[in-house]
Amino acid sequence: MNARFRRLAVLLLATLPCASFAADKTVHLAFDHAVQAGLQSGKLDGSVKFYLAGNTPPGHVQVVDDLVTTHKKTNAFGKGDQKTCDWAMLSALITLQSAAKEAGANAVTDIVGVHEGQEYRDPKNYECRVGFLMSDVDLKAKLAKVK
Repeated sequence: MNARFRRLAVLLLATLPCASFAADKTVHLAFDHAVQAGLQSGKLDGSVKFYLAGNTPPGHVQVVDDLVTTHKKTNAFGKGDQKTCDWAMLSALITLQSAAKEAGANAVTDIVGVHEGQEYRDPKNYECRVGFLMSDVDLKAKLAKVK
């Protein structure tokens, strides 16, 4: 029994590195879905508006900080891509909302995904990397006052 348990343990440990990388992928999901979930849950209060690159806020835009970044991860083990990515995105948006409020801004503009120096720009979707254990969202944006 002991030898059988050891063989099983060795087999599982040998396959673990493969399993941890087997599901690594990049997905693109609806930005508005994550924002609306944040507003409905009350985690985003609506005082700060979010604009992906390619979407221009109406009115006069005064940039108060032209480079803010955030990197958020969440546990993805056994969960769907949409759920874990929206959670990581919501965490990033909460961080950006706080930064905007501290800077006296009411908008976060030109939001782009960033991974290994490459930008992902899309007016409707955000980029999320999903692995066996973790999902993560990396963003770069500008803080602005919109009148």
